[in-house]
Amino acid sequence: MERILFLAHTDSENALPATAREVLRGAVDLAGSLEAELSVGLFGREVEAAADTISACGAVRFLGVAGDDFGVSRYSTDVAAGEALVGAANPTIIIAPSTSRVARSLPGTAQRVDGRVDTRITGLSVEGRELRVQRWYYRQRMVATQTRAQRPWFLVVESGVFEPWKGEGGAAEIEEVSVPLTDVHRRTEVLGLEEAAADTQTIRPDAEVLFVAGAGWTKKQQDGQAHAKEAESLIRRFLDASRASLGSSKSLVDQSGEGQDVIPFMTHLNQVGQTGATPRHPKGLSTCCHGEEPHVVGWRFITERRAVNLDPNCGWARGKADVLYVADAFEVMEKVNALLEAKATPIQR
Repeated sequence: MERILFLAHTDSENALPATAREVLRGAVDLAGSLEAELSVGLFGREVEAAADTISACGAVRFLGVAGDDFGVSRYSTDVAAGEALVGAANPTIIIAPSTSRVARSLPGTAQRVDGRVDTRITGLSVEGRELRVQRWYYRQRMVATQTRAQRPWFLVVESGVFEPWKGEGGAAEIEEVSVPLTDVHRRTEVLGLEEAAADTQTIRPDAEVLFVAGAGWTKKQQDGQAHAKEAESLIRRFLDASRASLGSSKSLVDQSGEGQDVIPFMTHLNQVGQTGATPRHPKGLSTCCHGEEPHVVGWRFITERRAVNLDPNCGWARGKADVLYVADAFEVMEKVNALLEAKATPIQR
């Protein structure tokens, strides 16, 4: 019989990250399908409040590693906490959310307990009594379904795969797990966090909307002139008003090396598609992009896709977008910005 451990850390506010609640839903459903015992293991500066919010998830045990040493993302202490929680729960399957902290430390935990780890998981299913996971390969163009006989098996699950777990809070009975630390574990000192200024942050993984700009923004418009500065202003205003995440087609970010006008806050980190990122957002809006296959492949996990393009025969019109607006993106975004700025509230689902 399988034994499942949901493993997660708390954030700076001692709460569970949004991704953790999504993956918890996957762990709960999997435990039901396998008729397996579910345990929860949490680590962080404080874990009691986070455990209370998910006390009704059906876990038979709540295990916690808490203390100031575990309040920051540090490989040595995170691995030690994970090892201690796995040792206490003795699971055969460990499911964790794909946060940067987990992705960095969990492979080390798996190695210490002679387990195996698979990351970037985008699906869990059960056939017979066998767990199978889904992963994408070759820059998200090939999908594989695989399983393992090795136990313990560590699974790092991506965001956007499951709906967040929702349930009433309560009082979870937490078993405190002791983790002996030495000066070696504390050799790396975390001094603090330095974040980008709010007005320069354009990549927001938890945003409700992904706004993607194509090369058409910097090309000659209907008056025969390019309006890169106006495009920059329209896009920036939309990002500020909507708090959307910014994406780009490869053709647009490549222009910086071709001596053409570019949008200064757009880099290859914003690139979406076959050679870029594959983001997960509830909604996506593409503007001035023709919907070429290498770009569209990065949208496979966007729930609702819309596009604005003057060409009614572009790739978006061929079943790649739920809605195509045949219109001038400059005019459309000017009106959208005016509406958003009048409301002065972030865009809602």
